[in-house]
Amino acid sequence: MAVLFPFVFIAFVFLLLFLSGIFVVQQQQEYIIERFGRFNRTALPGLHVKIPFVERIASKVDLRTRQTAMQIDGKTKDNVTITMTVAAQYHVNYDRGADPTQSGVFRSYYMLADPEDQMRAYIADALRSAIPNYDLDAVFDNKDSIAADVNTTVAARMVGYGYDLVSTLITSIGLPADVEASMNKINSAQREKEAAQALADADRIKVVVEAQAQAQAMEESGRGIAAQRKAIAEGIAGSLDVIRESGVSTTEANQLFLFTQWAEMMGEFAKKGNSSTVVLPNDFNQTSSMFEQMLAANKADDNQ
Repeated sequence: MAVLFPFVFIAFVFLLLFLSGIFVVQQQQEYIIERFGRFNRTALPGLHVKIPFVERIASKVDLRTRQTAMQIDGKTKDNVTITMTVAAQYHVNYDRGADPTQSGVFRSYYMLADPEDQMRAYIADALRSAIPNYDLDAVFDNKDSIAADVNTTVAARMVGYGYDLVSTLITSIGLPADVEASMNKINSAQREKEAAQALADADRIKVVVEAQAQAQAMEESGRGIAAQRKAIAEGIAGSLDVIRESGVSTTEANQLFLFTQWAEMMGEFAKKGNSSTVVLPNDFNQTSSMFEQMLAANKADDNQ
């Protein structure tokens, strides 16, 4: 038994060494394997074996898309200093190339120590070159197109380091306190101006509509008065014709007509006598003479 112990111990050590050389690469990851400190290969997702003490896992490269946020200052064309919050989405380049040393995984590990810091420098430089071409209002209006141009410029640089810049977004634009207060006052004044204009337009439309309605009402009233007078005149003419046909002379017919009108007027006054006072002679003959005097007075006015 003592003779077998060394062999069992050696077998156990070899088993441990073998098990230590087994490793599993998770999905959306890729491992970089070095042999004696020199790049040897990359390991894709799945079960793999490495030589203990000879090979080591140098890096576990994450292939998922990541995001970094940064604050970048810039000066607009009208000399306003703004602070932009920029979000950049990026991931390791998936291209494997003809040789492992040309793959995106190899370049991302061996060519760039801090990808986020490098991207921040490139994006800041691109933004500070683009922003001075726009005034403050134009920056707000064109922030998406500015971000797209910056993304195109920076992506072309980052791909050489094994990274793909998926998108660059300007998520917010900060203004100095005095500039923001001035803009709020301008917006408030503009809204008050629009509200006052709307109220003035509403009042004008109301006046126009009321005037049109009044004009239409007066027109309809005039038509009604004209129709009423026409009907009265036609009724009087008809009544005179009937009276003449009965053998009454024209003078008698006029007297009868005047008496009838006078009687109706007195009857109406008797019904509504408490609302006003009218002084008239109680003799119809005197009333008739008063009417003749009124006609004579009107004729005298016309001759003048």
